[in-house]
Amino acid sequence: MDLRWKAMSEMTDVAVAALAAAYSPGSDDERNLVRKIDLRVIPCVWALYTLSYLDRANIGNAKTGGLEDDFGLTSDQYSVILLVFFISYVLFEVPSNLILTRVRPSVYLSALCVLWGGVAACMAAAKDWRQLAAIRFCLGIVEAGFSPGVAFYLSSWYRRYELSRRFSIYYTATAIAGAFSGLLAGLITQHLDGKRGIQGWQWLFIIEGVGSSFLGCFTWFIMPDYPSTTSWLTQEERLLAAQRLAFDGLANTQGTGERIESSKAVRLVLADWRTWIFVLMYMLSTGAQTIQYFVPTLVGSLGWTGYQGQYHTIPIYAGAFAFILIFSFLSDICRTKWIPTAVCGFGGCVFFILTVSVTTHLAQYVFLIFAVSFVYAVCPLILMWIPNVVTFPAEKRAVVIAFVNSLGNSASIYGVFLWPAKDSPRYVPGFAATTVWMFVLGCVAMVMQRLVLLYPLDRPDSTVPTTVTRTDVKGSIDERV
Repeated sequence: MDLRWKAMSEMTDVAVAALAAAYSPGSDDERNLVRKIDLRVIPCVWALYTLSYLDRANIGNAKTGGLEDDFGLTSDQYSVILLVFFISYVLFEVPSNLILTRVRPSVYLSALCVLWGGVAACMAAAKDWRQLAAIRFCLGIVEAGFSPGVAFYLSSWYRRYELSRRFSIYYTATAIAGAFSGLLAGLITQHLDGKRGIQGWQWLFIIEGVGSSFLGCFTWFIMPDYPSTTSWLTQEERLLAAQRLAFDGLANTQGTGERIESSKAVRLVLADWRTWIFVLMYMLSTGAQTIQYFVPTLVGSLGWTGYQGQYHTIPIYAGAFAFILIFSFLSDICRTKWIPTAVCGFGGCVFFILTVSVTTHLAQYVFLIFAVSFVYAVCPLILMWIPNVVTFPAEKRAVVIAFVNSLGNSASIYGVFLWPAKDSPRYVPGFAATTVWMFVLGCVAMVMQRLVLLYPLDRPDSTVPTTVTRTDVKGSIDERV
């Protein structure tokens, strides 16, 4: 099998070199093509992810919107409700991404949206915390494939240093979902609580879940699949799209090269040291990001409760929205990932320390906005660093993205226990752990940059011949870091 795969790889090298040699960066035709792709791809994945995050994270708003009182929730029970989602989420990410490399992304990702919307709406029917935990376990199974799937999907359309800007726009859905969830939760608890015998938190689950299923029924009509199979691209545009990806070492993206078996892809991923450093970095970032499920609680500890508390979560997510765009756009403009990643790590560390150090509630609130914003900004930087480093084959790229996302999210399994009610109102242990994680993340980013420069990925894991990759001054080895 290894000899067969090696032979296919060598044949692919010739095709890739030919495609890359015919590519002329920055042409008007390319700009028109990228604009055309943007208009179809980005709005669809952004809308889907916004609803995905609403259905995943609205549990925090539901908790402070009446769920805690109705179920008599303890902090441990709430942590278990959060925990079970991540267990199933972690287990099913890699299998889901392996499926994605062999089916139509437009249908698969849209179908996931329909399914998770239905499951999320079912949370309104839960009668106790155990039933709610069981439903969220099912929600984790269905949502597991979406986030890593989109990361792979975008890397199949865009060049390395086009990716971060597009992924950042997509990832702002997390901040928009958080802000909108706070706004929607405030309006519902203020105006719909008790209507038709349904509590406000139940309305929250129903409205957001049904909205997801509704959208998923339509996005598959609009979303393209891969450049080589997209009917609304002309033959010349499909060729140009293949040349762009070949130039960046992504040439075997669905239809422009040979496939390898799933087992081979998994072995390549597990044997690559780069995988494990990315796992560590993403674990640190997602462990810190578990604070998102306690934002309404933390705001409540500062004195804003009820629907006022829901509204005061909005500026935190607005800051996250701004930081995601700023740092991701800068990473593309400066053509580097490690610097903005390290800045976010150290910046988050500083502002979490300030949040705990001051005693004035308004100052704590402002510092919390900055700290959480740094946490949100660093996650897409890490995910988009992966396809810059691991380019070939497509199956390996899909598996490593899912594997990093999967093991990285396992940090949420213990991260959800960092904010127990007994630590209120200052939550020093939770802030201390998050501070340390952000500091270590900044350090590891600097180490990773050095290692990637010292030990660049060699074939057969890279199809683009060295002469092609390194003759592009603007897209030289620095593009891999």
